[in-house]
Amino acid sequence: MSFEPEDDRGFRAMREMAESIFRNALKDSSIAEAFDRHLDFGRGVLRVGEDLYSLDSYRRVLVISMGKGAHAMAHALAAKMGTRAEGIVAGSTEQSAQVPGFRYFAGGHPAPNAESLRAATAITHSLQALTADSLVLYLISGGASSMVEQPIDPEITLDDLIATHRALVFSGAPIAEINAIRKHLSAVKGGRLARMAAAAQQVSVLVSDVPDSALHALASGPTMPDPTSVDDCYRVARQYGMLANFPSSVRELFEKRALEETPKPGDPLFHRSRWWPVLSNTTALKAAAKAAADCGFAVDIDNSCDDWDYARAAGHLLERLRDRRRNEPRLCLLSGGEVTVEVKPGGGGGRNQHFALYCAQKIAGENITVLSAGTDGVDGNSLAAGAVVDGSTLERAGALGLDPAQALAGFDSHPLFRAIGDALITGPTGNNLRDLRILLSW
Repeated sequence: MSFEPEDDRGFRAMREMAESIFRNALKDSSIAEAFDRHLDFGRGVLRVGEDLYSLDSYRRVLVISMGKGAHAMAHALAAKMGTRAEGIVAGSTEQSAQVPGFRYFAGGHPAPNAESLRAATAITHSLQALTADSLVLYLISGGASSMVEQPIDPEITLDDLIATHRALVFSGAPIAEINAIRKHLSAVKGGRLARMAAAAQQVSVLVSDVPDSALHALASGPTMPDPTSVDDCYRVARQYGMLANFPSSVRELFEKRALEETPKPGDPLFHRSRWWPVLSNTTALKAAAKAAADCGFAVDIDNSCDDWDYARAAGHLLERLRDRRRNEPRLCLLSGGEVTVEVKPGGGGGRNQHFALYCAQKIAGENITVLSAGTDGVDGNSLAAGAVVDGSTLERAGALGLDPAQALAGFDSHPLFRAIGDALITGPTGNNLRDLRILLSW
């Protein structure tokens, strides 16, 4: 099938509409708006969710902000509390506009770096100095597990941590099982930060990039009880053949069965702890649904394919879209969460662009548009948040001498999308609410 310029106008309009829905979802699920909804400060009293804290009753108030949303969360809190907010910010980028009273660290992501270790040291020293008349506010977002790190064993070096991270990522294990091992190899994950400050009142404000039912997985749960165990770690390492790829310092802990348990649900150390999720993928989905409805689409939401293989997820969503559009021709199908892609080294892109390019092969010639993007603005090792494709994508790529099948096989989707202008570029958003997939039919 060949597309003339007048044919592409309709496709182009729908690509622009999909991108508009995505950008509106980002705007309406911002950290600043979430803090306006869930936090207030006046006359010395801080409201977090349904709880009230009179700051004058505490000898010290410490703020620990970490993750991809660390800078935005620190700014949002300071906008309410002014100089009453002070502490530590551990993000992944250097910031020129810093909040007075905070120390800043630029930790690594997706693997830790030297600043990650320095951030963890500063945080642990601050928490260990707190007493019963102290209040600590944790502002936690996705990505913090690599930006703040301290190995459980001093024999584990930074190079060992990076090698372990790589071994885990390329093991083929599901993320939940990878996180179980991460928690037990860390002195700051799996509730261990909370243990350091057990005497203090502790409040965690959460911007979540994990399923709503698994908040303990956010940033590897530094302030929450850990439902996983050392036996889980030994089983997962054995099942996926990880030991051979671990550095010797880590492998030895497994071979000697020397891992120590993390704090569990019901542990008294959490008696003075509270956790308040203020943003999640659900927030972004609701915002996208409103934006799509405002554009005149009937809206359907299907999150059943969260954590599915990308091809299975694409098949499921496209089948549902085609089935539903028999009765609702102008339909927007939304899907949140993440799909899994076993990426081969050397390509450019990430799971969202790979998913989108796979969909492009399945919708050639159809009046269907598919957008897949990360709310953090970063997809894999590319500068894009994701991509938007439609029934004209393969034709337009071919006109430029590009081979979509080859790009897909080489996990090299970003150069193709950049060339045809369908890469979705937002820049890092300072937020992290997992991925959104927007499928339009007309």
